[in-house]
Amino acid sequence: MYDLQEIRNEFPILQRQIYGKPLVYLDNAATTQKPRCVIEAITEAYTNVNANVHRGVHFLSQRATEQYEDARERVRRFINAKSRQEVIFTRGTTESINLVASSFGDTFLGEGDEVIISTMEHHSNIVPWQLQAQRKGIKLRVIPLREDASLDKEAYTTLFSEKTRLVSITHTSNVMGMTNPVKEFIDIAHSHNVPVLIDGAQSIPHKKIDVQELDADFFVFSGHKIYGPTGIGVLYGKEELLNSMNPYQGGGEMIQTVRFEKTTFNELPYKFEAGTPDYVGAIALAQAIDFVESVGIEQIAAHEQQLTIYTLDKLREIPGMRIFGKPDGSAISFLVGDIHPADLGTLLDRLGIAIRTGHHCAQPLIDHFGIPGTVRASFAMYNTYEEADTLVAGITRVAKMFE
Repeated sequence: MYDLQEIRNEFPILQRQIYGKPLVYLDNAATTQKPRCVIEAITEAYTNVNANVHRGVHFLSQRATEQYEDARERVRRFINAKSRQEVIFTRGTTESINLVASSFGDTFLGEGDEVIISTMEHHSNIVPWQLQAQRKGIKLRVIPLREDASLDKEAYTTLFSEKTRLVSITHTSNVMGMTNPVKEFIDIAHSHNVPVLIDGAQSIPHKKIDVQELDADFFVFSGHKIYGPTGIGVLYGKEELLNSMNPYQGGGEMIQTVRFEKTTFNELPYKFEAGTPDYVGAIALAQAIDFVESVGIEQIAAHEQQLTIYTLDKLREIPGMRIFGKPDGSAISFLVGDIHPADLGTLLDRLGIAIRTGHHCAQPLIDHFGIPGTVRASFAMYNTYEEADTLVAGITRVAKMFE
């Protein structure tokens, strides 16, 4: 049974009022709220096991190390990686992509080489590759969109050349909530012997991820999107690829020996984890994963998909409503008539409704539609049909003000 009220009771912030109205939090694609068990895990770690990991022989350090590595194993099981060595802790999706762009780029990319991305990418999967273009002279090839805003698979197949070195695409659009058939795109790339990075920031909270089944070479996500803390994320990479790549940063922990003449690097995963890691964040992320699995990722997905369908049907009844793409269960982006998205978002906020407005760090996609931005409502396991009704009523009320 999917007990929505019981789930909501686990999230203290959902009891808040905003401007005297019950909080309706629909900005989950930006960040999710945190269940009590995650908040308590952070407090518990700082209260009882706080010590630097891997470096100490004393009890607290040993205990912190044990919990940190247990968290790595927890992530490994959650995404079905082959080994713990393939799970690198980072600060989030953005750092994970930057790590690959830098380390894979330093190792495998040269002038004239090509990286394929898509029109619907978040800036964090565009700008790191542009920086590589400035540094090394690589070229970006961009997958266009079809009329229905889905990725053009036929055009994608024509982008490969003897210079193609990597494909880096999003699993689910953070703007439109559309999930791409990434397994098909991976298979096509692999037929050209080209590895693939999947940006899973928007898919990890909404569907079961099996990196071995996908056969992704890299898969990245952020903890705060899946009910965990901010500042912690994951880079999954196939062990052979990670072993072949240069380190991302230098410092402590990522070394075996340091001499002024030469430094040798540590084994995976520590080779890519320079400095003191966010071990408390990792411990809390493991707790968030436990919480998600206790509810059931399939049950969460079913609830969110039904809620999305319900909300879309209601939104389409509003005069002047324009919905972008074909949302399938996580986010809906829309405009109403000529109302500027910032105006709509500001007025909805006064009704206690938290949504996101603007270009959503996806300006090329917004430019594709020829609009200034959108209003985005995005769902999580704790959102209700009553909240969807409140959103629709709020939009209707604001729209009448602009008539």
